[in-house]
Amino acid sequence: MSIKSILVVDDTPTDMTNLRDIVSDAGFRVTTADNGREALEKAKAEGPDLIFLDIIMPEMDGFETCRHLSGDPATKEIPVVFVSSKNQKADKVWAEMQGGQAYITKPYTPDEIVDQIKAFQ
Repeated sequence: MSIKSILVVDDTPTDMTNLRDIVSDAGFRVTTADNGREALEKAKAEGPDLIFLDIIMPEMDGFETCRHLSGDPATKEIPVVFVSSKNQKADKVWAEMQGGQAYITKPYTPDEIVDQIKAFQ
């Protein structure tokens, strides 16, 4: 799979900007969403090659968003990488059970983000 476009989902403007800039600087096209519902809409409409998804968000958290993505034939093949401040083993296990393929803990380095992208190339 060749990664060209990435959807970044985070409700915190600083985290969104930081992650968007890392992905963009690495040469990938970036689309953003600041909540789960918007992420579902953009994932269906734009078909990104990868999604970086925060967990703690209003309206629909990242776990529920991932369940919807994994259960929809239009989006179920898009890899989801959780990016969260939640650092408990239970969170990581639950993320995997919802359909997430990887998990990065905040704070992260740009190299961690780029390495995760490369893992899906």
